[in-house]
Amino acid sequence: MSLPLKLDHIGIAVRNLSEAISMYRDKIGLELLSVEEVKEENVRIAMFRIGDSRIELLEPLTADGAVARFLSKRGPGIHHIAFTYADARSASDRLREKGMKLVYSDVEVIPGLREVNFVHPESTGGVLLEIVKRLE
Repeated sequence: MSLPLKLDHIGIAVRNLSEAISMYRDKIGLELLSVEEVKEENVRIAMFRIGDSRIELLEPLTADGAVARFLSKRGPGIHHIAFTYADARSASDRLREKGMKLVYSDVEVIPGLREVNFVHPESTGGVLLEIVKRLE
């Protein structure tokens, strides 16, 4: 059975990635790992290391993506919590079998980064959960 191995990251929706990077790096002191566009998710992200986990800042690329909708409804804040799995596909299958509503019908691959799926907040009491297998 595919169980979570660890907390992978906490995703935080932000309106201005540059300002948020400055706060997390320069004021809080977290190590900035990368900044990149993830066109498949319609976001630009900054990833920070904190111990064995990460903080992922998400800035929408356009006004019509999921993160943009989140920001317009709820404002900046925690968008999702991600768990690392050894096998994202079997984790997705197991959760679906247990009646959880998944966002994607199959695992999405973000080239060079990770395999992902999401458990819809309807199935988790309001929290978007991400299933992650890192490819790096």
